[in-house]
Amino acid sequence: MKHVNDKIHFGSRAFTLVEILAALTIGTMVLIVVLAIYSRGQAGASAVVNKLESNRLPREALQRIAEDLDSVMSAGGDARISIENKFQDGFPVAKMEMTRQISDAQGQAQPFEKVVWQSSIEPDTGLLALYRSHSGIALEDKLLDDQKEPWQRELFVPICAGLTFFRIEIPKGEEFLDKWAEEKPPTAVRITMSFAEPYKTVTGVYDVPEQDKFVRTIAIDRTRKPAFTIPVFDVNQLMDANRFSDANRPANVNNPAGDQEFPGTTE
Repeated sequence: MKHVNDKIHFGSRAFTLVEILAALTIGTMVLIVVLAIYSRGQAGASAVVNKLESNRLPREALQRIAEDLDSVMSAGGDARISIENKFQDGFPVAKMEMTRQISDAQGQAQPFEKVVWQSSIEPDTGLLALYRSHSGIALEDKLLDDQKEPWQRELFVPICAGLTFFRIEIPKGEEFLDKWAEEKPPTAVRITMSFAEPYKTVTGVYDVPEQDKFVRTIAIDRTRKPAFTIPVFDVNQLMDANRFSDANRPANVNNPAGDQEFPGTTE
């Protein structure tokens, strides 16, 4: 019996170890470059989103405060506001309390609506958090507040965290007051807040750069009628219409008004 050994011949040879290592090295380098480009793009997109979010949150908080001021303080003479600023662990914090009262059948004043905005240090992060509280007879959400007890409505709700600067001031002329306890509400309030990285000043308190502060001046009771003052002029001090000044002649230093007489005439 005759055995025939069949030999199989391949048209191409296999890859060597060196070629495989070279291909793996080139592929790894290309993958690293692609991942680096993707990582840089993702970091840039995250920076843009964080920048937009950092601007959106302060604007929304300031708008919410402005809405509360319009809602409570535009009611009339029964509305009161108190403002206080201080430092807590070196951070500027503030508290603003707005109240509106009504009289019951016995003539006793009852809190119809009370809104409190204040900032405080968070023990976990060491930064500020902004809180809001709403209470009184007027229900903010009739569906939810009607099911709550009176003490539950006075609980503070966190609005935002991570604040590094929060201050409420009252403009008065060219100065700004940091406290208000008068019965008559101020004409406006200026609210400043920031989420930027703070730095410690020489006085030992924290501050942020001016360009990183969000500032908004809110008028109180914008529906009131402003008082206009019309200046009164003395007619006798106005220039005499029968006199004129010659623009081609130099002014007389003894006559600053530039009044000149007709040539050839004397008084």
